Amino acid sequence: MMKRVSWFVGGAVAGVAGAGYAKRKVKETAAQLAPVHVAKTTIAKARHRGTDIVDAVREGRDAMRAKEAELRAKLSGSATLADELDPLDQVLVDGSPVEPGQVIVLRQVRDERSGPRRNSRRTRRGA
Repeated sequence: MMKRVSWFVGGAVAGVAGAGYAKRKVKETAAQLAPVHVAKTTIAKARHRGTDIVDAVREGRDAMRAKEAELRAKLSGSATLADELDPLDQVLVDGSPVEPGQVIVLRQVRDERSGPRRNSRRTRRGA
């Protein structure tokens, strides 16, 4: 008989505790789904996304300006070895590390007039 009573009491306690837990969870979920809370959450997320977009646009503009400056320096011929290197790159000459300012790099520039000749615009018909 005591065995049945203990099982009954244990079941009743578990039922009451489960019902209380379920009631608390339902109230929390209902509060989170209230229109005021949903609006506040949406506004906070939109602001966060807005700052992410602004940061991405700024980073993109900075990268664009840096690339444009690099391309203009290459086009004008004023690019240096230091412009080509990342801060973590190391310049080696005959296996020994040197500073970028200690190296002179000469490149052969092709004369525009010595390029390949163009064929005439007329083509041979039937060939």
